[in-house]
Amino acid sequence: MALSRNRRGDRGVDYWPGFVDAFATLLLALMFLLSVFVMAQFLLSREISGQDEVLNRLNSQLNELTQLLALERSGKQDLEDALANMQATLSDTEGERSRLQELLSRGAGASGAAEAQIGALTQSLDEEKQISQRAMSQVELLNQQIAALRRQMAALEDALDASEAKDRSSQTKIADLGRRLNVALAQRVQELNRYRSDFFGRLREILSDRENIRIVGDRFVLQSEVLFSSGSSDLNVDGKEEMAKLAGAILELAREIPTDINWVLRVDGHTDNVPLSGTGRYADNWELSTARSTSVVKFLIEQGVPAHRLVAAGFGEFQPIEEGDSPRARAINRRIELKLTER
Repeated sequence: MALSRNRRGDRGVDYWPGFVDAFATLLLALMFLLSVFVMAQFLLSREISGQDEVLNRLNSQLNELTQLLALERSGKQDLEDALANMQATLSDTEGERSRLQELLSRGAGASGAAEAQIGALTQSLDEEKQISQRAMSQVELLNQQIAALRRQMAALEDALDASEAKDRSSQTKIADLGRRLNVALAQRVQELNRYRSDFFGRLREILSDRENIRIVGDRFVLQSEVLFSSGSSDLNVDGKEEMAKLAGAILELAREIPTDINWVLRVDGHTDNVPLSGTGRYADNWELSTARSTSVVKFLIEQGVPAHRLVAAGFGEFQPIEEGDSPRARAINRRIELKLTER
């Protein structure tokens, strides 16, 4: 009997420090967890408008909370196991007390020893009850904290769902706006193409008496010899006459194109690949091609074409339409191109 009592006493002394350490660890983990939640809520309130970044951050926090909740559940299970062990010990102690009380009732001679054992058992039983009550209080506290964690996790999941719904709504609106924009742009392109076709048709009627004026794709091409003397950027007499006809066609077209179409007529200057001597007015073909396109634009402005509807550009010899160094290829590449396009 003494040996049995000593074993129970040893088990009680060895168990309690470990239980206190486990509880202290759980409290530290809980404090850390609450700090994480406070920080998570603060970050969530500031970053919820970031959509993709917020979603990733919320998912990460949710994973951390799940891991912490798993740890809390594991700690709770340990406490419950410990409580079950203490309750089993308590039950054994109560059984031993009942047995001693039965012995006491059988013989007065053994009453003194039995009463001493009963007193010791009663004291041990009271201590076990106190430990059990503290453990139950701690388990109840952990249950409350776990419930609070679950509520916070539910709130985070609701916020995550709301953010995802908002993101889906934004993506839908963006896609719808994109479709509308594409439709509007396609309509504007079709409308501009129609006016471009009308413009080229009028130019063909006006300038049809010259064989070195033609339409190539979406551009109206005039050979440089029609407008300029060799190496010059000054419009000759015939060139001014042709450009005056062109100005009239542009002004007539400008009255028909709706004001919401932001169109321009681009005048591109091109030369052949024969280098300039360097002793003349222009240092190279870049300067000559740019000067020629600028000369055409300035003449059109003098004829009344709005300046904001005109663009001058020079390409030198670097955009040929006929490859080779033959006289024919060089003659074809010396040209002024007109293109009706959007700004």
